[in-house]
Amino acid sequence: MVITEVKEHKKQYLALLLLADEQEDMINRYIANGTMYVLDEDGVKCECVVTDEGNGVLEIKNLATVPEHQGKGYGKIMIDYLVNAYQGKYSVLQVGTGDSPLTIPFYQKCGFVRSHRIPNFFTDHYDHPIYEGGIQLVDMIYLRRHI
Repeated sequence: MVITEVKEHKKQYLALLLLADEQEDMINRYIANGTMYVLDEDGVKCECVVTDEGNGVLEIKNLATVPEHQGKGYGKIMIDYLVNAYQGKYSVLQVGTGDSPLTIPFYQKCGFVRSHRIPNFFTDHYDHPIYEGGIQLVDMIYLRRHI
């Protein structure tokens, strides 16, 4: 298993990016300036894009695992990699996500705690309703982990 930084042709992973962020124009807002990583174990299993938000905050903008490999620990391995790679360079790793019973517990198991919310983020910024686990995502929930 190897995690590598993708510096060019990031859009080759668009299908995987769209699993975590359903609208391409939203991905376009961060992909060029973000740092992208892929986890490869006999093929790409997981990807992540992070951005420097200033004031010592590194934000996960996109984290996705190939569907048939979800639940096997690849997302957690990627988060652990980020913590190790950026420890001492940033003080906080944060992520914004929908208020979903599928996603929030994953980040909490990875050591994140709820920080704040942005009301109506998904309804204001996406051109279609977004559902996860049968629940429409409305507010953006931010979780933070000190690193």
